[in-house]
Amino acid sequence: MSVPFPDTASDDGTEARLLADAAPGDNAPALSVSQLSAAIKRTVEDGFARVRVRGELSGAKRAASGHFYAALKDDNALIDMVMWKGQAGRLAFRPEDGIEVIATGKLTTYPGRSKYQLVVDTLEVAGEGALMLLFEKLKARLGVEGLFDRERKYDRLPYLPRTIGVVTSPTGAVIRDILHRLADRCPTHVIVWPVLVQGDGAAAQVANAVRGFDAIAPGGPVPRPDLVIVARGGGSIEDLWAFNEEVVVRAIADCRIPTISAVGHETDVTLADYAADVRAPTPTAAAEMAVPVRAELQAQLATWNGRIIGAVNRHQSLASERLTALARHLPKRDALYAPQRQRLDDAGDRLDRSQRHRLTVISERLATRGAALRPALLARRWDRDRALLEGLGRLLTSLDPRALLSRGYAMVRDSGGAIVTTAAMARAARTLQLQFADGEVPVAVGGGDGSPPAPRPVRKPPPAEPGRGQGELF
Repeated sequence: MSVPFPDTASDDGTEARLLADAAPGDNAPALSVSQLSAAIKRTVEDGFARVRVRGELSGAKRAASGHFYAALKDDNALIDMVMWKGQAGRLAFRPEDGIEVIATGKLTTYPGRSKYQLVVDTLEVAGEGALMLLFEKLKARLGVEGLFDRERKYDRLPYLPRTIGVVTSPTGAVIRDILHRLADRCPTHVIVWPVLVQGDGAAAQVANAVRGFDAIAPGGPVPRPDLVIVARGGGSIEDLWAFNEEVVVRAIADCRIPTISAVGHETDVTLADYAADVRAPTPTAAAEMAVPVRAELQAQLATWNGRIIGAVNRHQSLASERLTALARHLPKRDALYAPQRQRLDDAGDRLDRSQRHRLTVISERLATRGAALRPALLARRWDRDRALLEGLGRLLTSLDPRALLSRGYAMVRDSGGAIVTTAAMARAARTLQLQFADGEVPVAVGGGDGSPPAPRPVRKPPPAEPGRGQGELF
């Protein structure tokens, strides 16, 4: 139940209303805050779905989530902007305050704060002037860290590098110029690490290549370079911007291998040039710095070799002259040898006398001892020889076949006098000679009619007496 209040009048005489009652015919109903904010959001996004805004960055920061927040401003206005993590991670430069940029995206509202903001898809530096400002800011910041200090760099490059690593595009004219110049001057082993040198991802590839060469272990299957060349052809500051990226500068500054930066033409300058140990005006000049001219080196070696030989010859000639001069002051050879010769003759005479005396003494001693030992030695030799002779006589007697004939054996010969040793030889012979101890007896083979004689019974030999054997024959 409503409580009536007295009507009040406004200053202009109209009646003021306390309650928001819908009036008859009213076609504008009240909207909620969310409804109004949503309507504004739709209107703004439909009307500014794709815009490009140029302004100076202010309050640039990257949140822990990876999103990038900043404001775009000019002399009279300011608008907030946001760049989500995915797009912010693909930025070709590091956005900083004071850099003039061109942001492309859509306009939207943030109902939580009744604010509108620009959701940016791409962010580009607005012109070469703004890019140079970014270059100077980055150069100053990295210079404060000491990345360009002379103390961090090598004083000199290796004189004759065995292996050279080259970071560049594999399809451009740069690598051909470098290889051609190296082949002309002093051929060496070259390892090319192919990378993009312009556009999205170029900076990351160049940095990874430099760090990759630095990570090669000495003595491995891939030789570690003695020198690294980072090279690219000429172009605008935008084309060369990959070599101004912080990731590339830090990779070159941290590289433990001597590095030559050869980016662009002689008038082009990048932050990679400040970080490298040596800057070359062109890629071809980098190849000339890397190795000496082999022909000049050979000529220099030939010159040094000639100087060494000349010095040795001069030293030898001078020494020979000094030796000749010293030899003139030396006494004659005969004068030097005369005392020694006389001493040698004296020593020879004394030696001869001494040896003759010793030989005489030894001969006398041997004669005396020989006379005493001769009878005993002769007796022992006589007994030994006699025993040997008696043994040989006994052996000869035991082997004499005539000794067997006296024991009842006979020796059979044919008509030619050859000894018959088998029955077949006896049957083949017509006559045989039987030799006994006291003479020979002729025997005819076969009967009188030519028929073989009748076999006679074989008489068994008497049994052998114990202790008697064939050994007694000997």
